[in-house]
Amino acid sequence: MANGQQQDGQDENNQNGPQNQSEESEQRRRTGRRRKRTIRFILIALLILAIVIGIPIYAYYSVRESTDDAQVDGHLVPISARIDGTILEVLVNDNQPVRAGQELVKLDPADYQVAYQQAEALLATSQANTVQSQQNVPITTINVSSSVSTTTSQVQEAQAAVNSAEHAVQAAQAKVNVANADLQQRQANYVKAQKDLVRFQDLVQKDEISKQDFDAAVANADANAAQVESAKADVVNAQRSYEQALAELGQAKARLTTAQVQRRQSEQVRTRQEAVAEARYKQAQAEVKQNLANVQQAGLNLQYTDLKAPVDGIVSRKTAEPGMHVSAGQQIMSLVPLDDVWVTANFKETQLKEMRVGQHVEISVDTYGGRKYRGHIDSIAAASGAKFSLLPPENATGNYVKVVQRVPVKIIIDPGEDRDLSLRPGMSVVPTVLLNSGTNNAQ
Repeated sequence: MANGQQQDGQDENNQNGPQNQSEESEQRRRTGRRRKRTIRFILIALLILAIVIGIPIYAYYSVRESTDDAQVDGHLVPISARIDGTILEVLVNDNQPVRAGQELVKLDPADYQVAYQQAEALLATSQANTVQSQQNVPITTINVSSSVSTTTSQVQEAQAAVNSAEHAVQAAQAKVNVANADLQQRQANYVKAQKDLVRFQDLVQKDEISKQDFDAAVANADANAAQVESAKADVVNAQRSYEQALAELGQAKARLTTAQVQRRQSEQVRTRQEAVAEARYKQAQAEVKQNLANVQQAGLNLQYTDLKAPVDGIVSRKTAEPGMHVSAGQQIMSLVPLDDVWVTANFKETQLKEMRVGQHVEISVDTYGGRKYRGHIDSIAAASGAKFSLLPPENATGNYVKVVQRVPVKIIIDPGEDRDLSLRPGMSVVPTVLLNSGTNNAQ
């Protein structure tokens, strides 16, 4: 009985087995189709989500270029002594803010005070010498002009004497001429009287004329002879007068020559003395200028004993101590003006394609937890940083490896962004350049 029932159960199971297997297979197929639809849905959803999220992200970063190789830069103003001296007092401490013109260090002014007083004394002496030299110029001019006037008068007098002597020579020459003419006339009369005497002598011997007429002819001949001798004496006297006049003319000309030489000498002396007086005056003026410059330099040196801040800033790297001797040019501290800082960002050369001067920049400062500052590109360096390095790479040695270079870009902080002056040179920052902002003028 039991065996029969068991056999019946087996037969029933055998009849229901294929049906159950078919249902399970169908169930698995439906489950697989649902899983595939679910996976397809998830993939489509992920794709849509990637598109929805990726497009804005791409749109955001495609117009931005950033770098973490950037830091805040600023001026480091060296404070150094302009003269040698000993520090008397240091009036500031490290990291102390100071204003432009504020006194920082005092040097011992004693030596420079003495030098200033000596320069002033030399200036006063040279000024007095200048006044004296200036007064000597017109006095010298008057004295030498008087000498020239005297010699000029002597020349004029000598010239007048020469003119008078020339007139006397001319008059004496005229007298000589007159005396010679009178001598010739009287000699002619004497010759005629001699001839008449010879004729009268023949006539007297022939008794053709009276003895009285003959005696008259003899007397006339003797008178003519006396007149000839007198005329000869007049010629001799006139010649002597002429020679004396010539001698006086020579003497007058000699005196004129002497007077002219004396006048030239006096004019030369005047020129030399006036030139000497003028040169002394100019030399005195030059000494005044030199001593005035010395006074000004001594005054500057005295002022340089007080070292003052050239700009507003923060005192840094102070090495000055009271009693320390400093030399001219020796740096004793630095000032950092916090109101004039900028960012130097070293962008890769592949990032510079769309960068332009004037584009806006967002600056994240590491020190303040990513605090944002706004700025703009001021300029792009003319060469990469490697070119400005102390030992630039030499690519001609055969071991060249191409490396993306970095080019410094100067970024200016916009006005009002750093009102609290919290940015310090050397701070690390991350600037992000907005490529679609600002000016589009190419470099």
